[in-house]
Amino acid sequence: MTVWLPSLITKTPQEGYDLAVKLSRVAVKLTQPDAAIREKLRPEYAENFDALIASSQVVATNFATVAAANGYWKDTAS
Repeated sequence: MTVWLPSLITKTPQEGYDLAVKLSRVAVKLTQPDAAIREKLRPEYAENFDALIASSQVVATNFATVAAANGYWKDTAS
C-alpha cells in the first residue's frame, strides 16, 4: 500500500484547504474505484445543487480536521 498522506500538517491555511480537497477526492476514488463509472456519474451530480452542496460540506469537514491538526495555524501570524 502506498502512503499518500504522511501527515495532516501544512504550512498555511491555503495548503490545508488544498489538502482538504484532496482528502475529499481520494475518498470518492476509494469509494468508487472505477474511473469510468465516476466519469459516467459526473454529469448527474455536476448540475445537482444538493450534490454540490454536499460536496462542499465534505470539504469543509475535512478542512476543519486539517485546521485542528495544525492548531488553526496560530503560530503563523500574517
